[in-house]
Parts: sequence; structure tokens; C-alpha cells
Amino acid sequence: MQLGMIGLGRMGANMTTRLMRGGHTVVVYDRDPAAVQRSAADGAAGAASLQELVTKLQPPRSVWIMVPAGDPTDSTIGALLGLLEPGDAIIDGGNSRWTDSKQRYLRCKDKQVSFIDAGTSGGVWGLDNGYCLMVGGDDDAVTRAEPIFRTLAPEGGYAHVGPSGAGHFSKMVHNGIEYGMLAAYGEGFEILEKSEYKYDLHELASIWRYGSVVRSWLLELLELALKSDPDLARVKGWVDDSGEGRWTVQAAIDENVPAPVITLSLLSRFVSRQEESFSAKVIAALRNEFGGHAIKSE
Repeated sequence: MQLGMIGLGRMGANMTTRLMRGGHTVVVYDRDPAAVQRSAADGAAGAASLQELVTKLQPPRSVWIMVPAGDPTDSTIGALLGLLEPGDAIIDGGNSRWTDSKQRYLRCKDKQVSFIDAGTSGGVWGLDNGYCLMVGGDDDAVTRAEPIFRTLAPEGGYAHVGPSGAGHFSKMVHNGIEYGMLAAYGEGFEILEKSEYKYDLHELASIWRYGSVVRSWLLELLELALKSDPDLARVKGWVDDSGEGRWTVQAAIDENVPAPVITLSLLSRFVSRQEESFSAKVIAALRNEFGGHAIKSE
């Protein structure tokens, strides 16, 4: 099958390679010409603009967008809708908010262009291991694009999960769960590291991969990280978030679902970014006022 790939970052470039390995023809575009050249050297057909990419695709066209959520995705879709024809399809594989995807579906439908939201998980390991794909959209559009999804996903790792928005909603919750799992591993290993026992943390991460009820791919990745940097000395404890955790917490609030673990894991990321907590200063000052507890000066 022929496909256009827009966005050749860590995910998009590897997805392009996996698709070509699976026998698909891929036309690629990125704002960075060097990224296009790298994929072209790997066998893709390069394009210097969105217009050139669309021109190189045979109708009915399928174009996969792998760019940052928000304005970059919106502007890319807007530009494509001025170039594509009725019967073509746009697939958004980025971490877009599900409500945005529902609006983009309607926007594309007005132009008789199909829109598919493909929640994509797999990170930099997806090239070899495959990508878990949670796909939302109309049945006919998804069915036509299934050869793409089945090539990208490992066996059993793809599903058409519902109509427009369902793909990105399920990916949002998937990432919210990931927040909680990461926080639990982080807290557990800090308790081990601070204890009176001089644990070999790499050793524990290693043996927990076999037979333990807490074994997971995340634990395997932690074992790799501790193997190369046993004390994580090269890592600063500053944790970003790309939006999905916030959206999951908001969905939980909207649906009256108690989600304390995911909520607290999101808030702990905010704490990680503070060089100095003003909240902690307020608490310290109050303890001094009501109880005479000592204050540590700057």
C-alpha cells in the first residue's frame, strides 16, 4: 500500500522504516530537509513540501500525520484539506486530545476526506517490536487503511476501538495508567535506595523481571537504565508531561470516576520541576508561628 508520512521525528522515521520493511511504499515530508534525506536514503520517496507529497500519492490517498499535538496538527490538517480530494484519508497518529480529534473528523467530513485517530504506543522501540495501535474512525475508512495498521502493529497489537475520537481517548487513558505505573516504580526504588540496606538496585530490577507479579516492559527498561547508570547520576529528577495525564484526570472528573493514583502521579511531576516549593515555605512558616518549630534559612 502507498502512504504519505508527515513528521519524521523519533516515531515517524521509525514507522516509515517499518512500513517499508513490510512492503509498503512511503512518501515522506518533514520541515527539516535532513530528516527527509535520511528517510529517502532508507528507501522512501522524499517530498520538499506538502503539495509535492500529495502529488506523489495515487488516489485514494492515505496520509499519516506524526507531528506534535495542538496547533502543529491543526495547521497540517488545514493545509492538507486544501490539497487532498474526496475519498482521501488523513490518519493522526500523534498524541492529540480526543475532543480535538472529534472536531477534526467533522472538519474533514465536510471536505469528504476521511479522518482516523490512531492512538500509537511503542516509542523508540516500535521499529523492531511494533506499535500498539488503538484506532478510531468510520468502518470503511479504517478497513481501507488496515494493511498499514497491521504492518505497524505486532500480532494482536491493533484494534479498531470505535468511532471518531475513540482511538485517542483510549490512548489518553493508556498514558494515564502509565503515569501511575511510573510513579509506583519511582517511589518503590527510592524507598529501596534510602533504606539501611545497600541494595544493588540493578540486581533487584533484573530479578523482578522473572516470575514477579510486578514484572513489565517498564521494569525491563528500568533494568537497562540502571545497568548503564547504577545511581542514575546522569539523570536530573525533572519530569515533563505531554498532556495525556492532565486530560485523563479531567475525564475522570467529568465522569465522576475516582482516580487518585493517576491524579497524584501527575501532581508529582509538577513537584519534580520545582527548584524551591513556595507551598513548603508556607508550611514551614506556619509551623514556626504556631509551634515555634525551627526554620531552615536560605
